[in-house]
Amino acid sequence: MTDLRENDTTDYDLIVIGAGPVGENVADYATKRGVRAAIVESELVGGECSYWACMPSKALLRSGHALRAARRLPGAREAITGDLDADAVLARRTAFTSGWDDSGQVSWLESAGIALIRGEGCLDGPGRVRVGERVYTARAVALATGSVPRLPDVPGLADAAPWGTREAASADHVPPRLVVLGGGVAGTELAFAFASLGSAVTIIARHALLSREEPFVGDMIAEALELQGVDVRLGVSPTRVDRNAGGVVAVTLDDGTAIEADEILVSTGRRPNSDELGLDAVGIVSLSVDDTMLVNGTDWLYAVGDVNARALLTHQGKYQARAAGEAIAARLNGTAVCDEPWGAHVATADHSAVPRVVFSDPEVAAAGMTEKDARDKGIAVRAVEYDLGAVAGAALHADGYSGRAKLVVDEERGVIVGATFVGQDVADLLHAATIAIVGEVPLDRLWHAVPAYPTISEVWLRLLEEYGRPE
Repeated sequence: MTDLRENDTTDYDLIVIGAGPVGENVADYATKRGVRAAIVESELVGGECSYWACMPSKALLRSGHALRAARRLPGAREAITGDLDADAVLARRTAFTSGWDDSGQVSWLESAGIALIRGEGCLDGPGRVRVGERVYTARAVALATGSVPRLPDVPGLADAAPWGTREAASADHVPPRLVVLGGGVAGTELAFAFASLGSAVTIIARHALLSREEPFVGDMIAEALELQGVDVRLGVSPTRVDRNAGGVVAVTLDDGTAIEADEILVSTGRRPNSDELGLDAVGIVSLSVDDTMLVNGTDWLYAVGDVNARALLTHQGKYQARAAGEAIAARLNGTAVCDEPWGAHVATADHSAVPRVVFSDPEVAAAGMTEKDARDKGIAVRAVEYDLGAVAGAALHADGYSGRAKLVVDEERGVIVGATFVGQDVADLLHAATIAIVGEVPLDRLWHAVPAYPTISEVWLRLLEEYGRPE
């Protein structure tokens, strides 16, 4: 393979294609170790998460969560005199995107010493990136182009001008009626958001909601949506979608029923954004990577974040990016210890210890494997569950607190391999579970991690009691 370390005539040491949070972190971590880096971006610096996904969608959700939380507390409940101001919520959302202006992020790149190249970037050969008519050369290239939505092959759907998650998160109005197609994380969250803003929402899913999580999760979220007036249709699929001249969308389902709405939001999964990267120009068929994010079979090309399909979550992509940036710098500087299995610059937690949160109401927070995942891997596990509403801290947190917690324990090693929490404000319980899983903390040591009273974290003690104290 080509030894790019000997090439001292390149434009840059590293070119990163994609200036979302992942690409920014690759470039930043490499630059801090003396690498001359440039980043290529065709849209806004900061990427999908900053402008059309994580930040604006969570801003849309937060006001509704706060209102419902207040209504669960006597005293606060009586002080509430109205419903959400949808215009104010949309304005707050827009503030979090800086009005879709990336000048602040561009200034950060400049301060970090990272060059910005505007335009569509694609590979033009080993260590070569074409942007428009110009070809730039580098000793290493990192692909950080994220993922794009999947549009199901439903007759009439593409012609009906459906919203994707991008259009929903940046919407300038609240549709009176909204159909959400897809019961995954984004579809579920946006169903909660628009229901709280006043839309009459119908959510359609072929399976249970959040079907990749523990089975009780989907049941609890479906019940919560129905309590907010959402029409939850499970086990059905659309057979046709039409939008008439007046703008009304008609969705025909395979159970023979039909739904009319003003907008249809499609959230049926995402796929790596790799179609236009010129992979064929360098003979790359698959973006499978090692734990330094180096594309297998190359010594110069890296794929980081959603584009490598390991874990399609912003925080996991940023974790990979930190490892990749340091690995790239170490290799280019000739100081690499990342080529060995025990090397310092590797990302391994995304194999089996991924933390994830659904900002629904109640929240869903999980890390590691579900019980089914663990059993499918041949792990001898035992699972324990506990009613979160029976914990004193939860009862103080909200009247009628409803929630559930579950641990999945590897019986042979005596460590937790999976944890799931459902309930109001449980996201802050998650990092403790993540540490326990990543650190492989033995259960007999966890007995000495004493939760403060009265907090929701006391559920850790109750779960350990359910499991039984080691002899």
